[in-house]
Amino acid sequence: MDDFLIIGGGVAGTSAGARLAKLGRVRLLEAEDALAYHASGRSAALFEESYGTPAVVAMNHASHDYHKAADLLSPRGLMIVGAKGQDDLLADDLAMMKLDAISIEEARSLMPILNADALCGAGYHAEAWDIDTDQLVQGFARELRQNGDIVTGAKATAITRLPDGWQVETPKGVFSGRVLVNAAGAWVDEIATMAGVNPLGIRPLRRSMARIPAPGGLDVSGWPMTLNAGETWYSKPDAGALIVSPADADLTTPHDAWADDMVLAEGLARFEEMVTEPVTRVISNWAGLRSFTPDGNLAIGPAADDPNFVWFAGQGGYGMQSSPAASQLLADIVEGTPSELDAKTVASLSAARFA
Repeated sequence: MDDFLIIGGGVAGTSAGARLAKLGRVRLLEAEDALAYHASGRSAALFEESYGTPAVVAMNHASHDYHKAADLLSPRGLMIVGAKGQDDLLADDLAMMKLDAISIEEARSLMPILNADALCGAGYHAEAWDIDTDQLVQGFARELRQNGDIVTGAKATAITRLPDGWQVETPKGVFSGRVLVNAAGAWVDEIATMAGVNPLGIRPLRRSMARIPAPGGLDVSGWPMTLNAGETWYSKPDAGALIVSPADADLTTPHDAWADDMVLAEGLARFEEMVTEPVTRVISNWAGLRSFTPDGNLAIGPAADDPNFVWFAGQGGYGMQSSPAASQLLADIVEGTPSELDAKTVASLSAARFA
């Protein structure tokens, strides 16, 4: 029997495994044939400390040194642009995200295709970085393997409570562990139900992306990640092209998500309203599921109805950037060690708050 059985091989599961491997033997079970197949493999991959709920922002801040020490960050910058008539909305977004107001001319120097006639203003700061998400996940996986194993193609088909732990049946065999860690992303409530534990009411929200050719044939590599006031679209350079998202958050069910053509078209139209270059074609598109608890904060720690069933869920759109601190908090809770995070933040993340 392993000390920890983890269900889910995205950034949640791998980061949890990396931390828990220091406390006991770990086995991670991933339903797909590769790690980070679903939401973790479809991330916008940005580290922005001010993005998220107050608890997430605290974890972002606590994660910065890990990302930097692992050499996972490269300069990107973040810009918010407001359309005519959005002055108040833009001001609110700049204050929330701690961006400095810049002139429209300065905004166009950062992203030359912006339509000056369509804008009321903009804000920017350089303290936002691209995350090498593949290296992040693989780094966690290496740490996990120092005291454990990863089994892919191992979808949980049945979960049984044993007197001293848990048994999980999969196509790759039957595995048992003292503590079961539920890090299954959009599927966490299904896993809980299978285990006889009360679900949390996780909401899987679809987020779509389109990759378009570099507008006007320009070199987009140095452009910042850019979103409009109110976030009804955002764009980010990606391998010589530009990815544009309609910033959709449509409630759906756990599944291998795909983009809705109409949602993409509407988002691209909103993007086109604020730039001078039309979108002539889409190179590719995809979607991922961002999973949220009812109050929007992560759920970390033992279930109220079974202390050996541990939640690591509700990462939403913040999983990559907050994963170092979130997974450390998980390990601290399991070990009974005080967290470096403040008590209010820890309480707001406790899975037991949903009891």
